[in-house]
Parts: sequence; C-alpha cells; structure tokens
Amino acid sequence: MTDEIVIRAENLVKRYNGFTAVKGIDFVVRARECVGFLGPNGAGKTTTVRMIYCLTPISEGELSVLGLDVRRHPRAIKAQLGVVPQEDTLDPELTVKENLLLYASYFDLQPRVARQRAEELMEFTDLRDKAQTSVERLSGGMKRRLAIARALINNPRLLIMDEPTTGLDPEARRLIWEKLRQLKEKGITVLLTTHYMEEAAYLCDRVLVMNEGRILAEGPPEELVRRQIGREVIELAPFPDHWPGEFLTGIDGQIKGYQLVGETLFLYTDRGHDVWPRLQNKPFRHKMLRPATLEDVFLKLAGRGLTR
Repeated sequence: MTDEIVIRAENLVKRYNGFTAVKGIDFVVRARECVGFLGPNGAGKTTTVRMIYCLTPISEGELSVLGLDVRRHPRAIKAQLGVVPQEDTLDPELTVKENLLLYASYFDLQPRVARQRAEELMEFTDLRDKAQTSVERLSGGMKRRLAIARALINNPRLLIMDEPTTGLDPEARRLIWEKLRQLKEKGITVLLTTHYMEEAAYLCDRVLVMNEGRILAEGPPEELVRRQIGREVIELAPFPDHWPGEFLTGIDGQIKGYQLVGETLFLYTDRGHDVWPRLQNKPFRHKMLRPATLEDVFLKLAGRGLTR
C-alpha cells in the first residue's frame, strides 16, 4: 500500500429534487487499498460511487479521481476505471466472449490485444468453457464474474463494484470473493459497496460505515469492531417487567457499553466469558454470547441493523 491518493472527497454533497442523498462526506482511497462502503439500502453508498465514476454529477464539494476533477475530466477518468454496476448491463443476446470484445472496442483496444485480454480474463474468472455461451443462459454467479471480467478489459487503475454479490447464493458469493482477493493481491485498487458485513470484513482493508447520507465511522474492520464494541457481544432478551439496569449490577466494570434495541439488550465487552456465568440465574427469554461483528458497530451507531 502506498500514500498515493486515488480518490479524494471533501464535503461531498448530492441532492435530488430537494432530497439530500449524500450529506457533506469526506474520505480518501489510497492506491492498492480495497475500501468498502458498508450500510443498508438507502444509505447513500450507490449515489457516492456513481459520483466517483462520473455517472451522477456532484451537487457541492470537491471530488477528484486519479488526480482529476470529476467536473472537468469525466472522460479521462472513465477511461481509467473498471465499473461493475449493481444492475445487470450485459448484452444477453451475445456470447461471453462477444460481450468482452464489444466492451474492449469502447476503449479502442487493437483487435489482437482485445482477443488476448478476453482469453486471459475468461481464464481468470473460470469462464473459458462458456466462451461461446450466450449471457441469457448463464447463472447469476457466472454473470457477475463476466461483469468483473468486462470491467477489467481495459486494465483499469481503479475497480469500482456496487453490491457485487447481491442476490447470489453462498457458493457463488464465495467464488466472487476469491476472485476479488486475487485482484487485491495483484495490487489493483478496489472500491466496493455492500450491505453484507461478512463481505466487508473478508475483502476490505478499510470500511466506511454509512447511514442516511453520512459516514458514521471508518477504519480497518477488526480495528473498528474492537474500538467501537470490543471482542464479544452478549445478547439478552429480558421479560417485559425487568429493566436493563437490573442486569448490569455487579458487571458494569466488565462491559464497555450497552444498548437496548427493541426488546433486546446488547452488552459490549472484552470479558464475555467472565460476564456470562454471572447472568445464568437471571430471567431471560433469550441469551447469547458471540464474537462482535461489523453489524454490531452499525447497530450501535445507527440504532438498527444493516439489512433491510
């Protein structure tokens, strides 16, 4: 990882007909990083990345990509990007190889170079045996792998992926993760959006937690969890006539904080196995001790879960 800044946003704002979708956010992405925007639907993640790849104009603030201002140099920026949008934009009537060659033509690649790149990328995404198969006959996971291959056809300096595994089954999702990890190992700078906490933890060097158009927190996933929550979380569902304070008597020095969300009390601690035995004789409808996750960070900061 280097100190070269690939994306810089300062007080970035996006408005739509009076609604502010992105509310003055600041962030940087450095070369060779994989950075993830983590948050639920409607958090502002997709709007942010669309401003980065110059599909949506910014309303206020400053945004530079690869050292270029998005207002002044959108064509030059797009030429150096690879983009995997959330929606399927593949041509369903063309074959896998034809999709790649058609996209290569948009970047004025010489036919020989385009064919070589297409072969390399079909090999990389395990689609070589599907080269002559039409897109409409591919599975969802294969289509996403093809979308990644297409985004890499121009050897981009920055790969942007919007919800890369939404709608895929666990096996297909894992295969996409493996390919993205391989791209990271090759040193490609990656920016992705996701509402899957496990995906962000697995892929990202750093995550930016978003909600309602704002960045709530940022940092490496493990560090963010440790700083905000601790190592473990105890979930308790008390009976209606018991108040949370009753359960904290005698253990308040062993927890980092707590939060009541709905009918569930969440205790944040680094000493879960010390606290757990002291709760066994208390009246609960439900109790659980588990490792802390990015979902807990979001729940603490936003007061609700990531998925909705």
